[in-house]
Amino acid sequence: MSHDHHHHGCCGYSTNPEDYFLTRRQFLNRAGLGLGALSLATLLDPSDLAAASAPGPVTAGNPLLPRAPHFPGKAKSVIHIFAQGAPSHMDTWDPKPALSRLDGQTLPDGGIAMGSPFKFNRMGQSGIEVSELFANLGKHVDDMAVIRSMHTDIPAHEVATVFMNTGSLRIPKPSMGSWVVYGLGSVNQNLPGFISLRTGGLPPGGAANYQAGFLPGMFQGTSVSTASQSVQQMIQNIRNPYINMGAKEQERQIDFVKSLNEIQARNLQRDAALETRLESYEIAFRMQTEATDVFDVMKEPQSVRDAYGNTPQGRQLLIARRLVEKGVRFVQVWHDGWDHHQDLEVRITAKAREIDKPLAALMTDLKQRGLLDSTLVVWGGEFGRKPTKDRNGYDNPGRDHNNRAFSTWMAGGGVKGGIVHGATDEFGAESITDKVHVHDLHATILRCLGFDHTKLTYRFNGRDFRLTDVAGNVVKPILA
Repeated sequence: MSHDHHHHGCCGYSTNPEDYFLTRRQFLNRAGLGLGALSLATLLDPSDLAAASAPGPVTAGNPLLPRAPHFPGKAKSVIHIFAQGAPSHMDTWDPKPALSRLDGQTLPDGGIAMGSPFKFNRMGQSGIEVSELFANLGKHVDDMAVIRSMHTDIPAHEVATVFMNTGSLRIPKPSMGSWVVYGLGSVNQNLPGFISLRTGGLPPGGAANYQAGFLPGMFQGTSVSTASQSVQQMIQNIRNPYINMGAKEQERQIDFVKSLNEIQARNLQRDAALETRLESYEIAFRMQTEATDVFDVMKEPQSVRDAYGNTPQGRQLLIARRLVEKGVRFVQVWHDGWDHHQDLEVRITAKAREIDKPLAALMTDLKQRGLLDSTLVVWGGEFGRKPTKDRNGYDNPGRDHNNRAFSTWMAGGGVKGGIVHGATDEFGAESITDKVHVHDLHATILRCLGFDHTKLTYRFNGRDFRLTDVAGNVVKPILA
């Protein structure tokens, strides 16, 4: 920077942003490496972030503006309740009377049969059998498509959890929520399009479960711990803890950064990474008002709060409904602790009690508000359990991991209610009829939102990637 620019301000600092803008690229230009540097920059610049086949154009300026899917989808948003730890299907959604008859006997695989300690009752008009664990939730079975024939690749928690969220076992890839926001944009520009709610620490696999992977960072999930009832504690850094700065001052700061960005855009080609970063600052600024409001369940009438219950899961599911109502596309709700190798009867009862009432309240609430038709609700874990007693706990038995069979249910936007899809064998050891793989589940969720899963792609490293990798069939019988 030449010295003749220093003619301003008492401290010798320029207030003209142009004065600070000698970028590395410009330096290379001036140093005689211009053409080579610029052509390299063009190759490396991801500003064609939407040149892949997002259904509608993704504008570099604001990649979160709402877009139309491939065809009209019934669901406009998703609430995915992740029962992490792998719930036992034969104790929840997949009754096995043959297993109960053989309780305590040796099965062909050499294990000791463990019949479910829970009764199954026919519920709803459809008469679908539901475990007594879900006495409240079961009342909504006429809105559910219960899939009893799920299977996945590997029965290890971390791998299977990330696989359920990203469809990838090896390479870090974008999560389902990121794909949905990439495809649809967001209805509410003052909140992130994808929010991941948890009541404890990070899930197995950590941020890989809600990452954007190779998609632009704007599509990453925002992880929020709802363990505390204080909004300030839920959303870290919603206020600057060091400087008590008013909205006007913050706005001036952001406008200044914007002006720097405009100079960058004029002088060089547009830089998507920079624009994405700036957009995230602006969302963070707008969030300060809206997020403080939407996460505050005290704004709900007492009767609504009572229906959900003043528990971590109750508050979490009430916040999920408030987020969907405000136009958030994808809300992930973590409910961990379903890993029951021993003491299954006591521990799964406690787990089910945490979610039964609030999740039933969510279903009722969505229905009463006319939101269930446009919201796809999905419940399930990362794999299932074995029909035999786990070797670790013959006295207070539980069940070991099983990737060959588990249950999931879906309700709301785009899904038929009151139906059961697929079946496991007589003991629940393996899915045998109308099997549904994780890729199939993802393909079906995308279909409910209006996407052909084979066409929702993003070009990265010279090839087109998609959520369902190179597989996946839509489970058509459960579609409305």
